[in-house]
Amino acid sequence: MLNGLMQEQPLLISSLIEHAARLHPQGEIVSRTSEGPIHRCTYADVRRRARQLANALTALGVGAGERVATLAWNGYRHMELYYGVSGTGAVLHTINPRLFPEQIEYIVNHAEDRLLFFDPGFLPLVEKLAARAPGISRHVVLTDRAHMPASSLPGLLCYEELLAAQSADFAWPQFDENSASSLCYTSGTTGNPKGVLYSHRSSVLHSWAACAVDGLAVSAQETVLLVVPMFHVNAWGMPYAGAMSGARLVMPGPALDGRSVYELLRDERVTLALGVPTVWLMLQQYVESAGLRPAEELCLRRVVIGGSAAPRAMSERFANDFGAFVVHAWGMTEMSPLGSVCNLLPRHAGLSPEQRLALQEKQGRAVYGVEMKIVDDDGVELPHDGLAAGHLLVRGPWITRAYYREEGAGNVDGDGFFDTGDVATIDADGYMQITDRAKDVIKSGGEWISSIALENAAIAHPAVAEAAVIGAAHDKWQERPLLIIVRKAGHELGRDEMLDFLRDRVATWWLPDDVVFVDELPHTATGKLHKLRLREQFRDYRLPGA
Repeated sequence: MLNGLMQEQPLLISSLIEHAARLHPQGEIVSRTSEGPIHRCTYADVRRRARQLANALTALGVGAGERVATLAWNGYRHMELYYGVSGTGAVLHTINPRLFPEQIEYIVNHAEDRLLFFDPGFLPLVEKLAARAPGISRHVVLTDRAHMPASSLPGLLCYEELLAAQSADFAWPQFDENSASSLCYTSGTTGNPKGVLYSHRSSVLHSWAACAVDGLAVSAQETVLLVVPMFHVNAWGMPYAGAMSGARLVMPGPALDGRSVYELLRDERVTLALGVPTVWLMLQQYVESAGLRPAEELCLRRVVIGGSAAPRAMSERFANDFGAFVVHAWGMTEMSPLGSVCNLLPRHAGLSPEQRLALQEKQGRAVYGVEMKIVDDDGVELPHDGLAAGHLLVRGPWITRAYYREEGAGNVDGDGFFDTGDVATIDADGYMQITDRAKDVIKSGGEWISSIALENAAIAHPAVAEAAVIGAAHDKWQERPLLIIVRKAGHELGRDEMLDFLRDRVATWWLPDDVVFVDELPHTATGKLHKLRLREQFRDYRLPGA
């Protein structure tokens, strides 16, 4: 084997912010702060303050590989932690504050976090956590002295004072690119949350995929609104991709209601926005109720939707009302998260609006670096014909091979493919479509019914705010679909009307056996429908004629 004669330089996260500060020093990061006002800074500012933070961490005795936790919304200070912590060789552990307190306690102790940085609004949670997480030696509030909250926590530190005491003169250490950079935990809907430990190499490679034209096409031409939280799979890698490309980033802080998101889209002239369907549903409902004309007021061109399936009706509303194209993407915490993106091919230029919307329902084609296959229950690979549905397996350089501090290969097979837990089809052009989670698919008389397809069909009804489908026990068919609906405020809708609406939209044998109306649906900490809780809630429900 003849080796090449190229320079060997490790792919490190610190190189991203250095690149941004050199090539895009005036690239802007806009943040709605926890204190209230809008804050503006540049990539050069982030580099300077990340270096100050690195010196502060060194002074506090944080060593390579040690975990530093955050409980924070999207904002410039959180972004400084992304670089200041990982750049020193320590590991950034972003904690999802929407988890149950018991789960947060578990992951803080499981990760063996040493320091905790948090937004002021999370003080009550941190005070309760402190006695149950003895490994955390210091707590730092992400604010200035004027906004420091009163607290009984001993030795509480002020972030701005911590930085002000340090020089911006810091030389980022060089080390193995396979060193751990950040740690995220799954939402833990079954059992305890599991840790996914990313490396510097995986994070930099993932950033290239996000910036690629056939990825998410993040570039210096875009103003990007990060509705996806920075505690959810590192905001889908956008703080890294933003620095790599020089994109202008807009951070919404804790305000994710429809009005607040709309104001940022309008005032900051956002061209690209990323988030889960739950947030976009709130935005669209606000626009409808307020009688706004977003296509005239906004500059929005693309909306990336991930986390759970994007309903066809949502894509249609963005196209018709906002003049924005929905880019359906798919991934997982275990995948950093980007796996596939639903970009169009040249031959799709002549599609009718209906045909294009049908294609947009798919989660898209694998980005370079990700391999996909679908297999049956026996592990036999299935054809990519758009019809055969099987267990979706993936592998690639930013996909986990094991969970943090767990023995064995876990969900990885002998060829290195990770079992995603999803059921999917893949067509001849490589477009993948999730038909269900393996645990959520409805097995009726030996055939599979997609709960996702039924939900997306139901959400298209103008009186439906949100829909969920679960399998209910049936003596003859084993399971049959139960449709659970949240009506829009001020709208009337009955069982028979809903079923009549679905009759021309799904296969006859897919029609739900019953429709139940509720005031709200449960969601996971990442905004997905909490099917486990729904199944528990309706465990004893008897279908008509079952």
